[in-house]
This record gives sequence, structure tokens and C-alpha cells, in this order.
Amino acid sequence: MERGQQHPTSRWPAVLCLLASTFLPLLSHAGTGVTRDPETTLRTWLWRHGGVTLQLVQRLPDQTRAFFQGRGFDGASADRLARACVFQTIFRNDGDRPLSYDLDQWRVIQGTMSKPLITRERWAASWPQSKGGRAAQIALRWSLLPTRQQFQPGDYNWGMTSFGLPPGAVFDLSLVMVIDGQTVSGHIPSLVCPEERK
Repeated sequence: MERGQQHPTSRWPAVLCLLASTFLPLLSHAGTGVTRDPETTLRTWLWRHGGVTLQLVQRLPDQTRAFFQGRGFDGASADRLARACVFQTIFRNDGDRPLSYDLDQWRVIQGTMSKPLITRERWAASWPQSKGGRAAQIALRWSLLPTRQQFQPGDYNWGMTSFGLPPGAVFDLSLVMVIDGQTVSGHIPSLVCPEERK
């Protein structure tokens, strides 16, 4: 090799530094955690990534029943919703980059089983339009977290998410979002569907 020429492998550290500077910001500040409200004993699962925060708060089946009965659903219909593992979901973008998500890409995982969330559209497809009347259908649609959404820095939203499992079931949630054009995957382990209380 002539003097002044670089050995081909000597370029790899520079390439690795470039890749690290590109992708490490997407991986930094990621994490999950669980808290429990001392009064209600309901749990909240938290996922954070680069200024983006997702909270999943347990909702008692009775809370969900009362909510939907108060909006025109009969007892049996409200019970079906209440027993479908409903969480209050709070989504915030406190970072400095835009993001988007599509709940159809998220998966409920139990062992080898993987299935989608029950989104607004899935509830509508499985629910007779006559159930509860038009007002109840509108209330159901607007109470659930939007299936697809874009957030600019500082944006936030909340709504119910339905995971389609029985009370007390334990599951993992695999989530996907796009932050400033980069796909980010996340995993929240050992969520517990809220149980009935006597």
C-alpha cells in the first residue's frame, strides 16, 4: 500500500460514528414504568421516548359501564365494552420533532398469540348500527383514541383504548410510531386488564 493511502478498514470507525449520531437520539431517553394510585390502587403504565409520553391507565369495568350507559347504551352493550380491557390512554409529544402513529400497527401479545387492538373502526364493524342509536355510536367513536393521528411538538390527546381481553388478563403491548420520519418500535410488558370489583 502506498504511503498516504488509508487501509479500507480504517474508514469503519467514521462510518460507525455517523450511524451512531443518526440513530442514538431515537434510542435515548426510552423507558417504561408502572405506578399505582394510592387511593384507587389502579395502575398506570408509562412509556417514554425522546419527549414522547404514552400513559395507559386502568379503567374499572364499572367505570366504563357507567360511562357508556350514560351515553345511551343498554346494559348488555355497555357490559360488552366494559369487559373488553379498556384503558384510559394519554399521548403527549413534549419533544421537538413531529410524530405520527397508526394503532393498526400495534399488537396485543400473549405468549405466541398476537392480535390487533379493537379500534374505532373494528368496534363499528362488529356493532349493529341500531345498538344504542346514532348518539350512542357517536359517543363510542369519540371516546376512543383516534386510530391514526399526527402530533406536532407540544400536541397531546387522550381517549380510551380497548384491547379485547377479559378482566385480569396479562399482556404485552408492541407499539410503533414514526418520529421525524424514523420508525420507532416500543414494548410495554405485563399490562394487566382491570378487574371487576365487588
